[in-house]
Amino acid sequence: MAKTSNYIPMDSPIDRMNPMVKIYAIFCLGLSALIYPGFILGYAIVAVLFVAAAVAGLLKKFSKFIFMFFVPIFVMLMFIQGLYSPKNVTVLADFGFAQLGLEGTVYALKIVGTLLTFLGSFYLMSTTTYTGKLVAALTASGMNPKVGYLILASLNVVPQMQRRMSVIQEAQNARGVETKGTMMSRLKAYIPLLGPVVMSSLTDAQERGMTLETRGFGIKGVKSTTYVEVTVSTSDKVCKACLILFFVAVLVVSILMRLHVI
Repeated sequence: MAKTSNYIPMDSPIDRMNPMVKIYAIFCLGLSALIYPGFILGYAIVAVLFVAAAVAGLLKKFSKFIFMFFVPIFVMLMFIQGLYSPKNVTVLADFGFAQLGLEGTVYALKIVGTLLTFLGSFYLMSTTTYTGKLVAALTASGMNPKVGYLILASLNVVPQMQRRMSVIQEAQNARGVETKGTMMSRLKAYIPLLGPVVMSSLTDAQERGMTLETRGFGIKGVKSTTYVEVTVSTSDKVCKACLILFFVAVLVVSILMRLHVI
């Protein structure tokens, strides 16, 4: 099985889960954090994602990913919303040049929690799902095979270009071309690589298209088959139902809270 995208084979319960369930998780969890009036739910979901990452054996990588996004987003939004939001009424702290407001702080925390929910769930999906299996699950759910192939090709573009860049860089190093040192020297070394990488990617795309055409890809009236088999287990059905019920419950509670019923 070729390594594509960010997929890390770990043979964990999360890895064996049907890709469609993971897609449902991204939207159900992310939208739940978005529509809920407060910010607590978003961080509670992120805590659950940490548990899922531990089960998948990706806790260290997941923690690094979340922290990498959390710090700059939190600082930026706290500066913009916490200090200068027009909705600020309650002052938490006075720094002289600006006042930290409660309303802006709460809004900033909600945005950060929602973004981390979407990013964290998508990261777990991409690192625990083989790209071919994802596309096979999408086509099995009724998606047009051509659209599925387009998604597969799009997801593989960056990894393929990275591999080509690495091969070309090694070839240039063998020829004595300096690819390390100052920023300017690295730019001078990497800019000439862009041409060969892009041209080779376009050539591969053309050859792949000709190969698919000769094999009858997309012919109407013929049942399409897939090399990767995707199954739906009982646990997948239960997880999917729980995700949908969770989203519906959050939606109902959010509506009632906004109507001041609860």
